[in-house]
Amino acid sequence: MIKICFLFAGLLIGVRVAAQPIEWPHHKKAAIVLTYDDALKSQLDTAVPQLRRAGLKATFFLTADMDYITLPRWRKLAKEGFELGNHTLFHPCINGADNPVSSDRYTPNQMMREIEVMNRMLFAVDGQTDRTYAYPCTETAVGGQDYVDTLRRYGLIKYARVGGDTGAVITNPATLDPLRVPALGLEGHTPADALIGFVKSVENSGGMGVIMFHGIGGDYITTDTDVHQKLVDYLVEHRSSIWVGTFREVMDFVMKKKGVGAR
Repeated sequence: MIKICFLFAGLLIGVRVAAQPIEWPHHKKAAIVLTYDDALKSQLDTAVPQLRRAGLKATFFLTADMDYITLPRWRKLAKEGFELGNHTLFHPCINGADNPVSSDRYTPNQMMREIEVMNRMLFAVDGQTDRTYAYPCTETAVGGQDYVDTLRRYGLIKYARVGGDTGAVITNPATLDPLRVPALGLEGHTPADALIGFVKSVENSGGMGVIMFHGIGGDYITTDTDVHQKLVDYLVEHRSSIWVGTFREVMDFVMKKKGVGAR
């Protein structure tokens, strides 16, 4: 009987913790994180100017697919307060048809080495040491082996975004794994109503939402230029209630709420 009482009390505590809204900075109601994968030129040419005009910051998960023309542009972004995240050197994925490198023959330790080298490359670009990460193709396994716990042991990455989750609204920091942060994955030409609808659901829940973009007005898995602008406009119109921050800074805040000190 005593065990049952303790169990019931524990369930009540769990419900109470889950029900508590996150108290966001400056009395905001919710937080949105805009992330962009693969170091695409359309992001520099289209997304960045829209974000700059709006005064919004975002996170760009980069691969080694940078050259002498784009690399200075990424460095300039970092100096402006945008975040440059790690998306591996070669973007290895299971599907080799759409990606230049297959992950089938990788081991978790090989993946750690690739992430570590990309960290060093990014340090040469922005001088930062704390690094966030996005799993290529949202896959947390290589060679048939999950590498999230290996990544945790190596300590190369502070936070990691998984992506591809259409219900990715984060409302309870206590249950959030900082190396498995869900995000809204988009299909090509997602309409503005769907993106704004996701933001509204995050705002109504008082939680955090991460959106994963690829091409903006070009490249692949493309979000149309006007659709991206409509989302940006909505976020600007609601800046009094929605905090738009980089992945690292919003996760730092969430982890402090969870009781994990941010470095």
